[in-house]
Amino acid sequence: MKQVFDNWKVNAENEFDENFKFLVEHRGEDIDEVTHEIHKEVFEEVDCLACGNCCRTTPAILLKSDIKRIAKHLNLPPKTFIKKYTITDINGEISLSSVPCMFLNEDNTCQVYEIRPRACREYPHTDQDSFSSRPKLNAKNTIVCPASFEIVNRLKQIL
Repeated sequence: MKQVFDNWKVNAENEFDENFKFLVEHRGEDIDEVTHEIHKEVFEEVDCLACGNCCRTTPAILLKSDIKRIAKHLNLPPKTFIKKYTITDINGEISLSSVPCMFLNEDNTCQVYEIRPRACREYPHTDQDSFSSRPKLNAKNTIVCPASFEIVNRLKQIL
């Protein structure tokens, strides 16, 4: 983990343009299978609890089902949860209203982990189908997530 984290911390921002260009060049290619394999390898090495940067820097987008589930868990009506914990952007997307996330504990565990939003469950989206169709998102994630950065670097070595 330390090597992946150190490499990310030193290089992520400097390599953003290169990573974005690489991901754009491979947009639409059928690379999901190899990306999923790399994802598995990297997440055997990386402990997200040692980092937590995603929860400190990126507000999760919420689906209506996420809001209902978390509100129920907190014994709040969904409307109260929305008022207390969310913001809506100009496109109508609802996200958690603060960074770091209000559900992040000091030890990087999550107070709502078992019922966390879909965006959190799927982050950094490197094991999702159609990985290559989202170069901008995947490039941005390399700056936030050491595992995502490592996955893209290993992918660059293969392709």
